[in-house]
Amino acid sequence: MFNKISRILWVAATSSLILASCSKDNKNNNTAPNNPDTAEKVSVDRFSAAAGKLFLRTGTNGLPAANASINFDQGAFITKGLGPAGQKVEYYNFDVMSTNPAPIYVFFKRNQPDPVPGQLNVINVIPGDADYNDFWRVFKVMVPDDYTANTISSSDEVLNSSYPIEATNSLVNCPVVPEGSTASKRLINEPTSLIRGWYKRKVVYYFNFGEKNLTTTSNGLVPTSPIYVSFNINPDQPNGGPASGFKTEPGTDQTHNVIATLAPDAGYSPLWTVIAYNNNNFSNVSNLTTAASSNILVANAGNVNCPLVKIQ
Repeated sequence: MFNKISRILWVAATSSLILASCSKDNKNNNTAPNNPDTAEKVSVDRFSAAAGKLFLRTGTNGLPAANASINFDQGAFITKGLGPAGQKVEYYNFDVMSTNPAPIYVFFKRNQPDPVPGQLNVINVIPGDADYNDFWRVFKVMVPDDYTANTISSSDEVLNSSYPIEATNSLVNCPVVPEGSTASKRLINEPTSLIRGWYKRKVVYYFNFGEKNLTTTSNGLVPTSPIYVSFNINPDQPNGGPASGFKTEPGTDQTHNVIATLAPDAGYSPLWTVIAYNNNNFSNVSNLTTAASSNILVANAGNVNCPLVKIQ
């Protein structure tokens, strides 16, 4: 079933950490509405030196060019691992992300439960920007009844408007990608097509993964959950760690990477803290208990955005 936040994002897209002052008069912006069908589109590059961490384009690794569509259903972007009880699972890999969410602005009219029809959500950063994150904290922009959809199409316009902005503790996992990109797997029954938004009055595209309603921690951060992984070459050896690829069962793409939580669990988050264990223990690791008792080489190798898309 669609969760609440997924529904908010989808309604805003298909029908379409700063609080602004509420002391000003709420009057409509005089700017003419921006038409998303004819507006300029943003160029996105997730694999540039500024954006990529695990996925950094080189002359030989074949990662798509800047603004070329990405098929996340192939190669290193999709991984087969294990659940806490040994269940076989699949998850996407969207690279290293911070625990500091970026803001996403969603527009509402007073006393209306759904976003303004036709209004695209507004973001202020894209991959390569210093504060970019796939994880977004939802801010509700409260507009008057006479507001025309897409009159506002940039974060500067949001913050310079007289409209009250209401911070929520809701988080959404919406990786910004080039137009035409695909990621066809979802854990729950929700649309897999790209959603359009606004960035600096240009159209931007992003996925939405809503396998669980996410909320910020008490200090406004993205929660994390552990994942235990092993590499073909241990990270303490030359050319070891992520560059060597995950160790897999012979002749298959099945890893013994073990996630600590599943989407129904209270502690689940798709932002996983990577714990690397010695690949000598690979054959003995079959669930969370055996992973946690293996020889740990790196206790915190960073946080990666890996939405769960299949549990067998």
